[in-house]
Amino acid sequence: MHCAIGQPTFLPWIGWFDLVDQSDVMIILDDVQFSKQTWQQHNRVRTAHGLEFLSVPVKTAGRLYQRIIDCKLADDRFVKKTIGTLQANYSRAPFFGETFAELARILKFGASTASLLELNCELILWMADKLGVTTSMIRASALAAPGRRGEHVAAICECVGADTYISPPGAEAYLNEDRTAFDRRGIVITIHVFEHPEYSQCFGPFMPYASALDLIFNTGPAAGQIMRRGRRAARPIVAVSSPPQSNTEDPR
Repeated sequence: MHCAIGQPTFLPWIGWFDLVDQSDVMIILDDVQFSKQTWQQHNRVRTAHGLEFLSVPVKTAGRLYQRIIDCKLADDRFVKKTIGTLQANYSRAPFFGETFAELARILKFGASTASLLELNCELILWMADKLGVTTSMIRASALAAPGRRGEHVAAICECVGADTYISPPGAEAYLNEDRTAFDRRGIVITIHVFEHPEYSQCFGPFMPYASALDLIFNTGPAAGQIMRRGRRAARPIVAVSSPPQSNTEDPR
């Protein structure tokens, strides 16, 4: 049983979905602390000026240590701005017309919940469907696994019966520090490897690491196949000497 664990990113990039696609189960890590100005609340799209951020405003005053599951949207005005930005930059994309109305409905519904988690999960499920990713997704909050950092991740893997954990590379340093939590449970750690494929974008030259929306709008039904072209064999975890990194970091 292969397990992946990741925070609920806003409009994730294709590497996030490739990690999910290689797993038997994906755990949405919603029970850890929210971090401002991270991929939890923003992501990038391709524009004529390069990669530009789309952001979601959230309530932070008096909520210093809030968890992702408790994070509330500041308002829903970002929806209109997001829709306008996407229309302005992707209206000429080959598959924009047949997908955008559906995305706009999902975006508006997610914002109506006033929850960052619900918004992100609604968008993730829609994008996964467009990429042909069928992996089951479970919220960590439903598992109530104990521990912090690597101990928490290892406990989650144990809860779902996983014997292999596929980790994004950005977490490798702290996983090395907490490796005994996996060893004593007999869980093997592997590191996800992904090389971004190229495809036709609305503007040149090609720029990688945009939200997966870029791939979906530009390539339609071929999006999943193109995403999987970037897949490389997962590698074993190796000892590193750099300081431990937060698991909020995106490997980009």
